[in-house]
Amino acid sequence: MALYTMKELLADARKKGYGIGFFNTVNLEMVRACIRAAEEANSPIIIGTAEALLEYADFDWVAPLMLEQARNARVPVAVHLDHSYQVETILRALRAGFGSVMYDGSRSDHRDNVRVSGEIVRVAKPMGVGVECELGRVGGLSDETGREDSMVYTDPLEARDFIEATGADFLAVSIGTVHGVYKSEPRLDIGLLEKIREAVDVPLVLHGGSGLSEEDFKKTIAGGISKINVFTDVILAARAALLESKDLSYIDMCRRAEEAMQDAVRAKLTLFGSAGRA
Repeated sequence: MALYTMKELLADARKKGYGIGFFNTVNLEMVRACIRAAEEANSPIIIGTAEALLEYADFDWVAPLMLEQARNARVPVAVHLDHSYQVETILRALRAGFGSVMYDGSRSDHRDNVRVSGEIVRVAKPMGVGVECELGRVGGLSDETGREDSMVYTDPLEARDFIEATGADFLAVSIGTVHGVYKSEPRLDIGLLEKIREAVDVPLVLHGGSGLSEEDFKKTIAGGISKINVFTDVILAARAALLESKDLSYIDMCRRAEEAMQDAVRAKLTLFGSAGRA
């Protein structure tokens, strides 16, 4: 099957009211687990990697792997660059053939976020590449100094002006989620999400999808979320499988971890309502 773009996949999800999972990958086992799960569920899927993960997965190795496996999949697969703060990383993804990229300017002041986001859109759009940006800030990630990001909720009117000024194709919003493992029960502001959806006419993205309840996911998708980012739940499933398989050979341990990740991804695709929509 041909390589799809995130814009193509999210247009259908938005029109029909379901969500599509995005899963970061760092190695062969993760790529294969995601695509096999999507094929089992007959679901579209988005895979990719993030700037912070490139210390584990060399870009020049993992990018061709993802793109090739996406082209060979029996279901629609899009390849996306997640959380990038450096323009050079984004340019590498554009040159490699990614269908979409994310510039995360949430650590910059608002004026710089608008300026750089707009510049990236102007470069990517003629190439047919969609651009995701973040407004507000989803907490949980740490910068190069180790300082953890604090949460800043997305302002609906600011979101409207941001999309008009930058031309961004997708907007990552902050409504109460955090990256990584939740330290307390998340409290999502669905009313805020609905106001953002009314203010902007682009697909909305939920970061920090690991650890949310089934009810949380259903409410966010009904409230306007089209793309849900998941990473921690998948790697925790792999970790549990490895701990249970410590007496096995290395190859069998890898197989068990891959199977566990495949199960975790398939469960999320089913929950998001994308199963059977390939």
